[in-house]
Amino acid sequence: MKITHHGARTGVTGSCHEVLIGEHGLLVDCGLFQGTEYTGSFDIEFSLGHIRGLLLTHCHIDHVGRIPWLLAAGYKGPIYATEATAALLPLMLEDGLKIQLGLNRTQCEHFTSVVKKQLKPIPYGCWAQLVLPSGEVVSIRFQPAGHILGSAYIEMKMPDGQVVVFTGDLGPCNTPLLVDPLSPQQVDILIIESTYGDKAHSPVSVREQQLKAIVQRSFADGGAILIPAFSVGRTQELLFDIENIIATAMSGNQGVNWQATPIILDSPLAGEITLQYREFKQLWAKEAKDRYQQGRHPLSFSQCITIDSHADHQALVNRLKTTGEPAIVVAASGMCTGGRILNYLEALLADARTDVILVGYQARGTLGRELIQGCEKVKINGTEVAVKAKIHQMPGYSAHADQAGLIKFVDGIELGPKKIHVIHGDCEAQAALAEKLKVVKPEAEILTGTEME
Repeated sequence: MKITHHGARTGVTGSCHEVLIGEHGLLVDCGLFQGTEYTGSFDIEFSLGHIRGLLLTHCHIDHVGRIPWLLAAGYKGPIYATEATAALLPLMLEDGLKIQLGLNRTQCEHFTSVVKKQLKPIPYGCWAQLVLPSGEVVSIRFQPAGHILGSAYIEMKMPDGQVVVFTGDLGPCNTPLLVDPLSPQQVDILIIESTYGDKAHSPVSVREQQLKAIVQRSFADGGAILIPAFSVGRTQELLFDIENIIATAMSGNQGVNWQATPIILDSPLAGEITLQYREFKQLWAKEAKDRYQQGRHPLSFSQCITIDSHADHQALVNRLKTTGEPAIVVAASGMCTGGRILNYLEALLADARTDVILVGYQARGTLGRELIQGCEKVKINGTEVAVKAKIHQMPGYSAHADQAGLIKFVDGIELGPKKIHVIHGDCEAQAALAEKLKVVKPEAEILTGTEME
């Protein structure tokens, strides 16, 4: 058996990994490269003739975005995923095809119909047997990863009895919307992400209060609050907390009339994804289920206004720029690399009354990273824009486990692992996590991306 990392070996984007069993291979994820990791082409640069299956950990674009190029290169095999990921994948791919290739609705629907035929949904916790042409059997199982709806880490039992685990992206513990990831009992080879392998997040329990405090300060000064957010995961977590703030706040409390504050969800894709979150209530964590049973609608409340058409979007951008009226706007993309958030930023970054709250990872080379670094001027849509808005970071909304969470996951493994591949992180994050894991699992051979060249 051989494991090759075709992407996210020394960076955070472009996840794609191959497990070679004899003459046959299985792929885990096939994502887009973003920021400085994008080299100018999404073409598949490795052989596909021996690939017998594609396994998806979740449907963020840096894990699934190159599937169109994979199919264009000739892959016609099965695509295995959890039931929720299978439901979300066509939506994510259609959005990507519009943005990356400019395809129209008919062309997108034709492609997604092909993908749907190849999809093989597998419920959480159920072993599925993949029979290779050699007659060898690989058993796979998807387990909740707590990252986004449908996310999973994948256990693979090899023909020789070894157990290989790909974590995909692991989520933090104690979030109110999704269940916590639980460690597998036995692992021989662990492939683990390290996005925040050198960081500690603020506790999830205080993030709602931090958000509330920023909003109160912002509305005291006037102006809009812009929240760039991934359509899957971050958007739903934000809506969940905002609904709770509104439900528990007194009208006019501390200068903010929460019950009259417009919450703008300006992302058609995020709106569709949120509907899927509501469809899969059985996957929610206890806190979310409890609120729903009390008659609350944590992802669908009256003040949440969805903007669909481009004309309505542009009209709102112009209105906020002209009036400076208070509003909370949630829009994609999370790294500010595209989507409707760019128009808001272009119009409002130069207004000192504007607040921008960055809640997700910002890859190198992205506009989001520039804002975090304090750049006084940025380029948006070819135009130089002065940055006078206040920029906030809220790591408590990260959908990734921090260093302590990653260590907890590994420490919880009862048997093994014998070998650990630390990937999906900047080199500094990989190295920091690897050093900590040497203490937790001193008998394991631990390799970072640069050591796997």
